[in-house]
Amino acid sequence: MKIGFIGLGIMGKPMVKNLLKAGHEIVAFDIAKENIENVVAAGAKGASSIADVAKECKLIITMLPNGPQVKDVVMGSGGVLGSSISGSILIDMSSIAPGVAQEIHSACAKKGVKMIDAPVSGGEPKAIEGTLSVMVGGDKAVFDEVYDVLMSMGASVVHCGNIGAGNTTKLANQIIVALNIAAVSEAFMLSTKAGVDPSKVFDAIKGGLAGSTVMNAKVPMILDGNFNPGFKIDLHIKDLANALDTGHEVGSSLPFTAQVMEIMQLLKADGHGQSDHSAIAKYYEKMMGAEIRK
Repeated sequence: MKIGFIGLGIMGKPMVKNLLKAGHEIVAFDIAKENIENVVAAGAKGASSIADVAKECKLIITMLPNGPQVKDVVMGSGGVLGSSISGSILIDMSSIAPGVAQEIHSACAKKGVKMIDAPVSGGEPKAIEGTLSVMVGGDKAVFDEVYDVLMSMGASVVHCGNIGAGNTTKLANQIIVALNIAAVSEAFMLSTKAGVDPSKVFDAIKGGLAGSTVMNAKVPMILDGNFNPGFKIDLHIKDLANALDTGHEVGSSLPFTAQVMEIMQLLKADGHGQSDHSAIAKYYEKMMGAEIRK
């Protein structure tokens, strides 16, 4: 299948490469020329504009930083809707506010373009492996039509409900991940300050009820002092901002989310915005004057 792919950042590049491995023909665009060159070297065709992608492909995937960028790429001057083929399908795999996904969906419907929102979880490692978790909102018939394409990039693809449901599910995911990292950081700082080797604590509890995918992925990074980004603090701030805004809109209080958001904002102010979100541990390290290390 010929697929247009717009947005070739830390997630988009490996997602394109997995689509190519699955035998799809990819027409790719990004504002950074070097990102286009990267996927062209893997077998994709580079496009010179968003409009060129839309003219050539009836299935288009967007993977962009946030809602404003998706709106601009889809609805803006020179965007997807200005050049799309009637009956096209747009899969937005960006993590954006559910209300924005619904707004874009309405604009697409007026142009005869079908749309689903399909944000992902797993970060760069899972994007490279092709084992992302994909959360989808939109018409079930459209979901069924593109299911195999999504499975080329993921290990789990779940239809969650109507348009926006994918992004609501992603916000729930991001709340749980952020709070989990904060809880892990707090608990392992306790062991450090009490003089108990945090690596031993990890070995002791990871197989019990406290164990989690987040713990298994992030504690080894914290113990090694390795905060190279798989998923950046700056991006998690964006997701928590969308969660808080959505919570206000639907009348759902998110007090713990707000607390972790403030921790991340302090880390950003300290110059850690481009660090992995496991750097939440560095907030505790600075506050307590100790490092959580094996």
